[in-house]
Amino acid sequence: MRVLFTGGSGKAGRHVVAYLAAAGHKVLNVDRVALRHPGVADLCADICDAGQMFSAMAAHMDGDELDAGAAPRFDAVVHFAAVPSLLLQAENETYRVNVMGTYNVLEAACKLGIRKVIIASSETTYGVCFSNGIVDPKVLPLEEDYDIDPMDSYGMSKKVNEATARSFQRRFGTDIYALRIGNVIEPQEYKARFPGFFADPGQRRRNTFSYMDARDLGQIVDLALNKDGLGFQVFNACNDTNSVCQSNQELLARFFPKVPLSRPVGAQESLLSNRKVREVLGFKEQHNWREYVDDPTV
Repeated sequence: MRVLFTGGSGKAGRHVVAYLAAAGHKVLNVDRVALRHPGVADLCADICDAGQMFSAMAAHMDGDELDAGAAPRFDAVVHFAAVPSLLLQAENETYRVNVMGTYNVLEAACKLGIRKVIIASSETTYGVCFSNGIVDPKVLPLEEDYDIDPMDSYGMSKKVNEATARSFQRRFGTDIYALRIGNVIEPQEYKARFPGFFADPGQRRRNTFSYMDARDLGQIVDLALNKDGLGFQVFNACNDTNSVCQSNQELLARFFPKVPLSRPVGAQESLLSNRKVREVLGFKEQHNWREYVDDPTV
């Protein structure tokens, strides 16, 4: 596919762009900073400028396309560009950039007739990660039909973006899939960070102990690009198991003793459930943390 990818220079984006390029897609990375990945074109632009988004989505990617005449239409847009977390910018600025930037991307894509859009939502929509104080979820595991209720500006922006995406899908009939992405882990972070998680699992409570390998996120995006006809959908994007070595029996008793379960969970099953992305898109995890760091319980 010919894919426009916003935010491909970021922590998650650069791994997903690399995966898509390796899978044979022709990718234009639209970001404020160039990625300079082999075989990937870069265009510096600001998602908060609606005109720039319309212009980017009508752009040529390289000299070969210039020679051919008018730029072909993009087959899909993948939108990752955002203020990527709470506590990085003033909360109102985080909200403004994330909400208006996503609106601009969705409007340009839909009005230019692009038939597939994938947006990065977040685990923070469930209202645990960035909430004030120690907050329990209403039920576990966290699944896509949960009544999401964030209290922070970042999580709120992602909740609004899902509603905006649903409205654009209803208006234009475009397939728009929102990925509620878990805490993204890059390859070098396993040995650097995971032993600390094992020693102190409480530091992963706000993530409900889940994680998302950056390369496996690339697989999920590629699967979403190739799955048509679902309309508006939300998918949790995370790996199969928790990011700590302790069992769910221990974690639930210690950290979520008052939280009911909607169904039985496996001993190591991710409490941010990825069941839907496995069953609907066919996701098969390739990068479990146990391949990169020893499990002290074994």
